[in-house]
Amino acid sequence: MKRTVRGSRADTLDAARLRAWPLPGAAQGGDKEQRGRVLVVGGRRDLVGAVRLAGEAALRAGAGKLQLAVASGAAAALAVAVPEARVLALPESRGGEVGGGGGLPALAARTDALVLGPGLVAGPPLRALAARLLPRLQGIAVLDAGAIDLALLRRWARLPERPAAVITPHHGEMAALLGCGSDAVAAHARSIAADCARAWRVVVVLKHAETWIADPAGGLWRHRGSPPGLGTGGSGDVLAGLIGGLCARGATPAQAACWGVWLHARAAARLPAGGAAGFLAREIAAGVPALMAGMHRRA
Repeated sequence: MKRTVRGSRADTLDAARLRAWPLPGAAQGGDKEQRGRVLVVGGRRDLVGAVRLAGEAALRAGAGKLQLAVASGAAAALAVAVPEARVLALPESRGGEVGGGGGLPALAARTDALVLGPGLVAGPPLRALAARLLPRLQGIAVLDAGAIDLALLRRWARLPERPAAVITPHHGEMAALLGCGSDAVAAHARSIAADCARAWRVVVVLKHAETWIADPAGGLWRHRGSPPGLGTGGSGDVLAGLIGGLCARGATPAQAACWGVWLHARAAARLPAGGAAGFLAREIAAGVPALMAGMHRRA
C-alpha cells in the first residue's frame, strides 16, 4: 500500500483538545432511549467474557440500553453477570462458532451502535454473520477482534451504501491484515492508519503506546502515553465497548474513537497501580463516568 500522508497535520489528543470537542448529551438528563442502544455480538462459549467487558464499558460510556448476543451455552450465565443487559442466545457449532439466528438481524437494524467481534475468531462463520448483520445496520459499526478481517473489510469497502464504521487493530492485527511484520507497522503507523482508513472507508484506531486514529476524510489524530498496563487481555474489548457506547450517544465515529482512546488510557492511569502492569481489564471502565463528568465541568 502506497504511503501518502507523511506531511499531513495530526491533532494531538489531550484534555484541552477534547474539551473543545464536547460529546453530545454531556449534560446529565434524558432517558435511556435518548442515550442510544448498543448491541454487542460475539462470545464463543470459551470467550464470553470479552462480550461482558465490551458491554459494561458501553454502559459506562453513557449508552442507555445494552443487548448482548453470545453462544447459547453461555447466555444464561451472562444474563446473571450483567443484569442491566438483555442477553440473546445464538446457535453455536460443535467447534464453538456462533451464528446469527433468530431475530438478531432485526435487532441490529434497530441499534445505534453494533460492536461486532469480541470473543470471536476471524473466518468464514464470522464473515457469514457479518454479511447478515451489516447491510441492515442503520447505526455505527465497531469492528473488533475477530471482525478485524481483510475479506470482511474489502467487502465492506465495495458496498454502495454502508453505515459508518470503526476498526480497532493493534500492531499485530494490522500486520496480519497487510501481510507484513509488526516492525513495519510500528515504523509507518501514521501513514498506515491514514491509508487504510481511506482504502477501507472506516475510522482506523491503530492501537499502541502511541495510537493513531484516522478517518476516511483525512482527519488524523495522535494519542501518546497509554500506560503499559493496557497491554493486558480484555483491554481491547473495553476500548471497543467505550467507542460503541459513545457512538450510541450520538458521537461521530471519529469523535467516539478519539474520546474512547483518551478515556481508556486516563482511566487505566488512575487505577491504584498507576497504569503499571498488574491491573485487570474489567477495572478500567469504572473510572470513565467520573472522567467524563470532570471534562464536562471544565468545558
